[in-house]
Amino acid sequence: MKKIQNKDIKTIKSRLINRYKNAKSELEYGSLYELLVAVILSAQCTDKRVNIITPELFKSFPNVKSLAKAKLEDITTLIQSCSFFNNKSKNLIAMAKMVMEEFDGKIPLNQEELIKLPGVGRKTANVVLIEYKNENFMAVDTHVFRVSHRLGLTKAKTVEETEKDLTKVFKTDLNHLHQGMVLFGRYICKARNPSCEDECFLQEFCFSKEGFKPQ
Repeated sequence: MKKIQNKDIKTIKSRLINRYKNAKSELEYGSLYELLVAVILSAQCTDKRVNIITPELFKSFPNVKSLAKAKLEDITTLIQSCSFFNNKSKNLIAMAKMVMEEFDGKIPLNQEELIKLPGVGRKTANVVLIEYKNENFMAVDTHVFRVSHRLGLTKAKTVEETEKDLTKVFKTDLNHLHQGMVLFGRYICKARNPSCEDECFLQEFCFSKEGFKPQ
């Protein structure tokens, strides 16, 4: 793979921001609590599926306090159409209990403390902070991983190293770039049958149409 030039990185950054400058997550939520739950559920599950699941979940358990007291079988029943629903059910209740017991019922809004919560890894924490506070973080999901490799922005084999590379090459506006790269990967630079000729506005910077999945 040839090395991408700094001027190309600047152009890619500019085009993504201009195209997706007002982009937000496609997850539907009305509070920080709902956002966190939706992002936890979205791991290896589509936003569309999560948005189908969450209305009834939030109706039954509208806040952290009620979720902390929930029965496992009740959560499992409500989210059973989501991938890995058994583990996610356990994590959601454990997360709520920790928020109640260790954070006085208030979901923390910094990366270090968010990551302590069950079911919340670095990517989930970053997505919450990007979406809720417009923090200058990069979160790497399958779309961001694929797009960044196709554009030659990184050669990293893992999500963690890819995040480091993207943070280093872009430095600023990471929140906007994350949102843009997710939507670009979801609807244009798709894993299968990417819309290269018809819709891609970054085609001249593409190194490969390979699928690119993290290890």
